[in-house]
Amino acid sequence: MMRSCFFIVLILLATRLTSCAQVPAVPSVSQTTPFVLGVIQQVHSDQLGENRLLNIYLPEGYSSDSTTTYPVIYLLDGSANEDFIHIVGLVQFLTMIGVMPKSIVVGIANVDRRRDFTYPTTIAKDKKDFPTTGGSAPFMAFLEKELQPFIRSGYRTSGVKTLIGQSLGGLLATEILLHHPDLFDNYIIVSPSLWWDNESLLTALKSQNKQSIMKPTNVYVSVGNEGKQMENDAQTLADLLQRTNPSNLTVQYVYLPDENHLTILHRSVYRAFELFYPKKK
Repeated sequence: MMRSCFFIVLILLATRLTSCAQVPAVPSVSQTTPFVLGVIQQVHSDQLGENRLLNIYLPEGYSSDSTTTYPVIYLLDGSANEDFIHIVGLVQFLTMIGVMPKSIVVGIANVDRRRDFTYPTTIAKDKKDFPTTGGSAPFMAFLEKELQPFIRSGYRTSGVKTLIGQSLGGLLATEILLHHPDLFDNYIIVSPSLWWDNESLLTALKSQNKQSIMKPTNVYVSVGNEGKQMENDAQTLADLLQRTNPSNLTVQYVYLPDENHLTILHRSVYRAFELFYPKKK
């Protein structure tokens, strides 16, 4: 009897040890480190009379000590809670697979986009509904005289500059293209709000015989399923640019019928970079 009990105890003990051996060990917790997407800088603008926040993405391998230089992509609506993160992800992916060169992205965080992205309107209702509008001139001066020199002096830039603007940002990008075309080499104009001020920007373009663009410039105009006025205006803009363009202006128009005003920007910018940097055969 005693001997039987002894063997039973051994069996139970062995079973318990085997069971314990099967329990996975708890992994030790390693020290966490931040996942860094870019840097945040603040620049004071005398043109605007305020400080402006910049979200800046630096490509993999960027070093201030290197002699390598990079194109710069200026992104309107560049706040962290707007378009900066997903556009940076797109740029990082397209550079990783070799579609486009590694680039710096400068996201310009908004303060009052209706003020900064619109020129003065003659429409009384718009003046009443949106009293801060009409400040595109000082904002363009900020881009030319303050922001671009700031980026050029602080980062390793190649001199090639791209502007991305959607909706009211597309309106501003169009205004810059027509009045200050040499500010950028590439313009990505998505769903531009050319209805502003009774389409006066298009009306002015129709009266011009030729654009005075002095250097090679790429223009990509895109619109989705966004209503007849916005669709027709985008198509008209592309047509007028192609009609009045000098030999150094390349205009490409893309209609994306499966996209709407909320979904179009990401896929449209992807398509724009594919067209700007075609595969070499």
